[in-house]
Amino acid sequence: MSMSVKEFLRQRAVNIALNGHYKISNWFDAQGKPRTFACRTSRVSPFRMMVAVPVVGKVGDSVTSYFGDFGELQGRISETASDGFLLELAMTRAMREKLSNKLTWLEKKQKDPSIRDERSQARIIPANSHSVLTFADGSTRSCFVIDVSVSGVAVSADVQPEIGMPLAVGACVGRVVRIFPEGFAVQFVEPQSRDELERRIARAPQPPSGAAGRPLPHPPGTPGEARYGSNASA
Repeated sequence: MSMSVKEFLRQRAVNIALNGHYKISNWFDAQGKPRTFACRTSRVSPFRMMVAVPVVGKVGDSVTSYFGDFGELQGRISETASDGFLLELAMTRAMREKLSNKLTWLEKKQKDPSIRDERSQARIIPANSHSVLTFADGSTRSCFVIDVSVSGVAVSADVQPEIGMPLAVGACVGRVVRIFPEGFAVQFVEPQSRDELERRIARAPQPPSGAAGRPLPHPPGTPGEARYGSNASA
């Protein structure tokens, strides 16, 4: 049984950010191949998950996603917003029990103090997952920020620029230096200040046409607020 985002926020679930990628069943590239985009979870239960994405799709669309901690997950979009969707997971009872156990383990893991990466080029997952690409001709497109460092940023979007193309991600100017299945990497023209990095990258996404012109609500409480057993129910 599907439910709304508002209802899901009242259900027990784990507030957790995990990077992954996904495909929407009816979204193809110029060669007719299914497009792959990066994504990030914000709240997960054994029955559904809230996912921040660059390409939202429509209610009812079939989605295949992959997360390193969960493996491949399939489902259908039950609600959309300007920056993501709520995905109803299609799983057998055994698969739900496995996911439930994994969520319990992740909940315990995220309570441990995180080990800070002291490298000068450490990758940062920004609090705001979305930004805007600005091209040389002044045109703009929304994008999803996979991660960022003082020297560059990896993004996913519904455009596939060529290597060497100049553009700005938020207020940071650079050039495309690498293409990968889920998106592309941009190297900044000048190294950015770590203290200012997230502020300069962040830019609110443009609302899409239609009713889904609002961001997904922030999950309540603190990360890992819910606990699971293998007999979790919707």
